[in-house]
Amino acid sequence: RPPAAQRTFVSAAVDQHIAEVASQIADKDLACLFSNTLPNTLDTTVYSFTPGNNSLSDTFIVTGDINAMWLRDSTNQVLPYMRWVKEDPRLMALIQGVVARQTQQIIDDPYANAHQYSQCQGASPNINDQTSHPNFLGTRTNAMVPGIFERKYELDTLCAFLKISRKYWEATNDFTPFNDKWLLAVTSVMDVMQSQQSSSLNDPGIYQFQRCSSCEPTDTLSHGIGMPGSHNGMVRSAFRPSDDACTLPFLVPANAMAVVELRAVAKLLSTLGQAQMTARALALAQTIDEGIQQMGVQERDVIGKVYVYEADGFGNGYFMDDANVPSLLALPYLEYLSASDPLYLSTRRALLSSIYNPWFYNGTAGEGIGGPHVGMGYIWPMSIIMRALTSTDESEITHCITMLKSSSSATGFMHESFWKDNVGQYTRAWFAWANSLFGELILTIAETRPHLLRQTF
Repeated sequence: RPPAAQRTFVSAAVDQHIAEVASQIADKDLACLFSNTLPNTLDTTVYSFTPGNNSLSDTFIVTGDINAMWLRDSTNQVLPYMRWVKEDPRLMALIQGVVARQTQQIIDDPYANAHQYSQCQGASPNINDQTSHPNFLGTRTNAMVPGIFERKYELDTLCAFLKISRKYWEATNDFTPFNDKWLLAVTSVMDVMQSQQSSSLNDPGIYQFQRCSSCEPTDTLSHGIGMPGSHNGMVRSAFRPSDDACTLPFLVPANAMAVVELRAVAKLLSTLGQAQMTARALALAQTIDEGIQQMGVQERDVIGKVYVYEADGFGNGYFMDDANVPSLLALPYLEYLSASDPLYLSTRRALLSSIYNPWFYNGTAGEGIGGPHVGMGYIWPMSIIMRALTSTDESEITHCITMLKSSSSATGFMHESFWKDNVGQYTRAWFAWANSLFGELILTIAETRPHLLRQTF
C-alpha cells in the first residue's frame, strides 16, 4: 500500500475491518494480498472528492492506470465498502458522491461508458471515434464532446448506475441523492433501454459508433449499428463489459442484470412516491425477462439447455463467456438466480470447459475464463474470483483461492489477466476493480465460511 500520507482517501473503519479479517487468515501471504487489494480503490483511485455540507458530495473515481471514470468500474470498485458506510460518515459521503457524479454522467450522455473529470481536461485519446447522435433535418452531430472519455454504449453501464443507487439507499436509507436530477437520469436510462428493444431494422438511429483499430475488437459492425437483431423483449447492447463489441446484439447477462436492477430500483422509486416510474420499471423488467427466457435459453448438442452469452432474436445464439461482469458465470452474483438453479448449473459446467467455452483455458499456471479483449491464452483473475463467489463447493473455492494467490505473481495485487502457463506474464498491474472484487471475495468467505481461511494456500 502507499504510505498513509500518499493515499487518496483514508477510512479508519475500512482499515480496522481489514486488520480484523487479516488476523483471521492463517496464510500470511494471502493476508497481505487481501490487505493490499481491498483498500486499493481508496488508496489510489479517488481522483477527486468534495464532501457536501449543505449539498451533495461529488466523487470522481478512476480505474487505476487509466485516468478516466467508468460507471461500471467505479460502481464495482466501491461496492465492497458499502457494508461499513454507517460506521464512517466520510465514507458514506464518498459513495454518495459517486451516485451524484454518475447521475450527472448519465444526464450528459447515457450512451457514454467512461468520462473525464471535466470538460477542461483536454482531448480524449478516443477523440477520433466516429460516434454521433441525430440532429435537425436528418443530420448527425459528433458526440465525442469534451468531458466524454469513451462513448461505447454498454447496457451494463446503465445497470451499474441503477445498482450503485439502490445499494447506497439500501445501506444508508439516505434519500439525499435521489432528487429531481436523479429521477431525470433514471428516466433517461429507461428511455435508452426501451429504444434499444427495437429490431435493428427499426432502429431509430440514436446511437452509432465506429473505430478504426487493429489492436482490439472495438468496432461495431454493419455501419456502426451492430449486427441485426429482432425484437424479443431484451435490450440490445453495442458493447460488452470488456468494452469489446458484441457479436450478437442481445447480451444475455447484461439483460439479466437489467432485470434485477430495474426491479430493485422500482422499490426505491415506490418509496419516493413515483408510482408511474415504478410501474414503468417493473413492466420493462418483465418484458426483458420474458425475452431472456424466450431467446436467451437455447438447446445445444451434448450439453443440453443452457443460457447463451449473446442472441440475435432470430433463434441464433453464441455460447461463450467473458471474464468481465456481468457474465453468465456471475448470474447468481448479479442476484438473477440461485447458485443451485439447475439451468445455471448446466450452463456453468459448460462455461468451465475448454470443450464448450472458447475462452476457457487450462494451463500450468491456472485455469479460468479470459476473453477477446486481451486475447487467447490469457486467464482473467476476475473470472476465478467469480467462480469462487458463485460456488457452493468448498474444495472448488479453496482451489480458486490457491490460483488467485499464485496469479498475483508476488506483486501483492490482482492483475487484469495472466498467461495460462506463466503468472509472471500479466497485463495491467494496476486494475482497481479486480482488487476490489478479490477483497470482496475474502470478505464474503470471512463472513460465510471463515474456517476456509484457517489453512495455507
